[in-house]
Amino acid sequence: MAEFVSVEVADQIATITLDRPKMNALNGQVQREIAEAARIADADPEAHAVILYGGERVFAAGADIKEMAGMSYADMAAHSRTLQDCFTAVARIGKPVIAAITGYALGGGCELALCADFRVAGESAKLGQPEIQLGIIPGAGGTQRLPRLVGPARAKDLIFSGRHVPAAEALALGLVDRVVPDAEVYRAAREWAATFTGGPTVALRAAKQAVDQGLEVDLDTGLEIERLQFSGLFATDDAKIGMTAFAEKSTPKFTGR
Repeated sequence: MAEFVSVEVADQIATITLDRPKMNALNGQVQREIAEAARIADADPEAHAVILYGGERVFAAGADIKEMAGMSYADMAAHSRTLQDCFTAVARIGKPVIAAITGYALGGGCELALCADFRVAGESAKLGQPEIQLGIIPGAGGTQRLPRLVGPARAKDLIFSGRHVPAAEALALGLVDRVVPDAEVYRAAREWAATFTGGPTVALRAAKQAVDQGLEVDLDTGLEIERLQFSGLFATDDAKIGMTAFAEKSTPKFTGR
């Protein structure tokens, strides 16, 4: 049983919850538990969408600085690969993933939120990559996922300055997708996640893979990725169900096969 990270599934929505008082600092144990939670949520056929949540007070205030401070180059060279692999496990969940952000999402917390497909933030939330203020740079994907999301100039502004970005500005930058009252963050995330339940899960996984993989390659290669995913879906029951329902003007009941 994990100590700080739990996975609960209800109404076809898996919630991965961080609970390491007081600020959900992401030490090595928490990182490994996040990766395992991601694998569980990804493999569970009952979960059609996933929410990342840190609780009502804070999403995650970043890495455990006390743990990192004593590390040598050799230590971090080994640990940083594990760190990135843990977060990549979240990014590779083949289902829609929504980060429900309350309080702070800083450093590793912001990088964890970047692994989601969508981000809902509370009005008083603050996001940022403050690593530069420690004399280091983001190491869990911030220098790569952030510019892909908001563009290189905006990403450099946040990374070079290390400043904390309030929710309203994060929305304007494209760093978050919705801002709601603090008390409504998790409910808003569930409402959004619910729009994916009962859907064609195989097609959703294919769509996510096509977009994510296509962003890493040239257009021609990306189009080939799309073509193969598109063609492959014609071998699924869901494609037959969806097109039959369309022809019959009925509501499709997808099976995930």
